[in-house]
Order: sequence, then structure tokens, then C-alpha cells
Amino acid sequence: MQDAVMVGGKVKKPGKRGRKPAKIDLKAKLERSRQSARECRARKKLRYQYLEELVSSRERAICALREELEMYKQWCMAMDQGKIPSEIKALLTGEEQSKSQQNSSRHTKAGKTDANSNSY
Repeated sequence: MQDAVMVGGKVKKPGKRGRKPAKIDLKAKLERSRQSARECRARKKLRYQYLEELVSSRERAICALREELEMYKQWCMAMDQGKIPSEIKALLTGEEQSKSQQNSSRHTKAGKTDANSNSY
């Protein structure tokens, strides 16, 4: 007991501080490490699949928007030349028809309410 030192009423032995490493079976430790690596690779694979799907969907959206932009450019060039594209005519006539239908339905509703108010 030559190496022991009395500190605060307790006997302390010189040496390493902290917890002593537990006697872990090396095979079990290796297997846990391998399993963890397998799970990590699986997560990485899923993440890359998700990102690839996201990129491809965004690329499809970009292509669709480019086609739409090209269509609008052609419409503008046609209108600059004094021509009205048939698609725009269809849109305009469709809007006029829907407006006239809305106006006619408003008049009939207003007429019904007026008739009801006059009955008193």
C-alpha cells in the first residue's frame, strides 16, 4: 500500500481515471457495427431514390412549362401579325358564354326576389 494516498479520509490509488472498459465480446461488437453499416447504406439508398424521383418530377414540370411558354410565344407572334389564334377565340367565346349565363341566372334570381318582396 505504498502507492496509496490519503485524500479527505479516503484512500486513492494512482492509475487511470474514469470507467473501466467493460469486457465486451468482440464478435458481438463487430456484428453490431456491420448491422449499423447495413442500415446506414439502406437509408442512404432510400434517400437517393427519393431525391432522384424529386429531380425527375421537377424536370418534367420544367418541360411542361417550356412547352406552355413556347405556345404563348407563338400566340403573341400571331397576334402581332393581326391574327387571332383559334385557341384564344375559343377561350374568349367560352368566357363570354359563361358570363352571359351568370348574368341571366342573376336576373332570374333577382326577379324572383323582387316578386317575393311585392307580394306583401
